[in-house]
Amino acid sequence: MIAPRLEVDLGAVRHNAQHLIALLAPKGIRVIGVTKAVLAWDRLAAVLLSAGASGLGDSRIENLGALRRSGVTAPLTLLRSPMLSQVDSIVRIADVSLNTEPRVLAALSTAAARHQSLHSVVLMVELGDLREGVATTDVVDAAHVVCGLRGLTLAGIGTNLACRSGVVPDQTKMDELSALAEQVELACGLELTTVSGGNSASLGWALSTDDVGRVDELRLGEAILLGVDPLDRRPIEGLRGDAFRVVAEVIEVQTKPTMPWGRLAQTAFGDGPRAVEGAGAGPGKETRRQALVALGRQDVDPEGLTSPAGTTVLGASSDHLVLDVGDHDVTVGDELTFEPDYSAVLRASTSRFVTRVEVVTTSR
Repeated sequence: MIAPRLEVDLGAVRHNAQHLIALLAPKGIRVIGVTKAVLAWDRLAAVLLSAGASGLGDSRIENLGALRRSGVTAPLTLLRSPMLSQVDSIVRIADVSLNTEPRVLAALSTAAARHQSLHSVVLMVELGDLREGVATTDVVDAAHVVCGLRGLTLAGIGTNLACRSGVVPDQTKMDELSALAEQVELACGLELTTVSGGNSASLGWALSTDDVGRVDELRLGEAILLGVDPLDRRPIEGLRGDAFRVVAEVIEVQTKPTMPWGRLAQTAFGDGPRAVEGAGAGPGKETRRQALVALGRQDVDPEGLTSPAGTTVLGASSDHLVLDVGDHDVTVGDELTFEPDYSAVLRASTSRFVTRVEVVTTSR
């Protein structure tokens, strides 16, 4: 088979989606399946919807457009705050967008009126992670702005945590979001249909609490795709962690010194110069079996790969991954299989040099 490739078991993805949706449904929480890590792959999107996701979400309007062209009729949510340059596309393609800026809201209103459409808005609230969000003291005023704009409807409020700063979505944060939802409803005289409690990092709270308050939606990507909790990357009980594999071909196996020699400067990607004991004078006496794999930063996030047992990733450049393979029976032409994290899956999915292949694996 062609390499490098991203092997995907859609059965594992389906299992994870169905399991989480079933756990959250009794709590009154629906799931938006997030497709951004797989470049809005229509096959995986269909799996999420058939598993019970109430809609799909993506950060790029181009991806949502691709989903529409593939025949998706389910509600689509733009997860990244809209760009002014894309408001026309957004009101044509997305049913919902997450917003914070009055100027953008005004532009969405104008575009919606021009297309004679009604676009739903979820106001994002800043609860401490310091990415997107309106200050809690400004939420009611922002809600009034939305309600006064033609072509827009205020669907609800939401938040995003544990992305930029790693702030944990706990009961205190979610209680604050619920209280803000009630303040908005009272001030604006309406009933919100959406209180979006965050991403996969909110699962631990949602599955353990006896009081979800007003939270009725989570936007789930990593947990469904990889079966882990983003807060600590530990496996979530009942989920499969074998949905994705990166496979690449070995192009060189040589025994080489463990230390570089010659004057040291920055690497191709700006690391260093590093102080390496024993480097500079000439080839050292200690050696190791080193393999080059045809997989680089243009294909995947090297820091997001777990290499085969008994091997170690030593470094990466644009097109090469360097491994210490020890005494393993590895030769030129062999294929090595790596376990990717969310970052590695995302980059592999967006690289045109990585082929996506559907496979069936055995649950572990």
